Amino acid sequence: MFDIATDLRAWCHDGRPFAVATVTAVHGSAPRAPGAALAVDADGTALGSVSGGCVEAAVYELCREALDSGVPRTGSFGYDDGDAFAAGLTCGGSLDVLVTPVPADAPARPALAAALDAAAARAEAALVRVAGGPEGPVGALLVTPGGDAFGTLGGADALDRAAVAEATRALAAGRTGAAPLAVDGAAPLTLFVEVSVPPPRLLIFGAVDFAAALASAGAFLGHRVTVCDARPVFTTPARFPAAHEVVVDWPHRYLDAQASDPRTAVCVLTHEERFDVPVLTRALRLPLAYVGAMGSRRTHEDRLRRLRDAGSTEAELARLRSPIGLDLGARTPQETALSIAAEIVAVTHGGSGAPLTDSTRPIHQHTP
Repeated sequence: MFDIATDLRAWCHDGRPFAVATVTAVHGSAPRAPGAALAVDADGTALGSVSGGCVEAAVYELCREALDSGVPRTGSFGYDDGDAFAAGLTCGGSLDVLVTPVPADAPARPALAAALDAAAARAEAALVRVAGGPEGPVGALLVTPGGDAFGTLGGADALDRAAVAEATRALAAGRTGAAPLAVDGAAPLTLFVEVSVPPPRLLIFGAVDFAAALASAGAFLGHRVTVCDARPVFTTPARFPAAHEVVVDWPHRYLDAQASDPRTAVCVLTHEERFDVPVLTRALRLPLAYVGAMGSRRTHEDRLRRLRDAGSTEAELARLRSPIGLDLGARTPQETALSIAAEIVAVTHGGSGAPLTDSTRPIHQHTP
């Protein structure tokens, strides 16, 4: 439910009764990943989506039922061509949903409110709820990095301790999902751990017109965008209004000062040896999500030679996406930014970058 945290936190803090349906698992091709949510308040107002439209009406009714009864609900939705009236996904996959009622006096409301505050601020936190098992625990547990916890699942202390350990592992992996749990002396449960993490970073080196367009595209995709260049006359916030940070520094020196992050994308747009080679040499040795460099094929071949001379290995050079971007026939800075952003999305999620009309791969592929 963190995808609707900004709006849902207002409901939570206002004391408004609501129920929230959260996708806990996806099987096969489905349009939304675990964590996608639909919330419904006592007046019937809805926020969010769990499927992009296929099963919203059925999940909406589950929320209304859960809010009326005060009892959590679960549901599974998949394609069924044998029942013309069944709610299902036309894409052929299936999804599991947990519906949590949150009446005005819900004991879990403080923990939920704190979790939604953290998610709205893009802070690291994990929210744990029971998604399956015998009736009983219906609370919520917020866990922050380091293992600090707020709230309770409502069962034995051993359950909360085990849930904190599971949430800590999920936080370390940055992964939302269901987790089976067996506590000594208790029936097995399934936990759903929803993780909030800071936005991924997009580091753009080179204060050029393509960088301004790419900064806008990166911000639109939810990245925290930094534009860095050693030339102060070009590297100004006024030229890059979409960037969260505009830094005047040598690219390699700035990168050396940053913590490595496997979700970070690096785009080198300078196509000048004095900037490119030092920063790419370092970037290709880091566990980054994406490293791309702008330039023609001739520039790329010359750059590869210079990188080899600087000590880059063939395995490192194989990670370099250059010429940068997908083949969209881009001409303008905005079109080029679109091609680069599309390649970042494809590399991050394991997409092929090929037209879907020519592909037999599943359209919806969910990767951690």
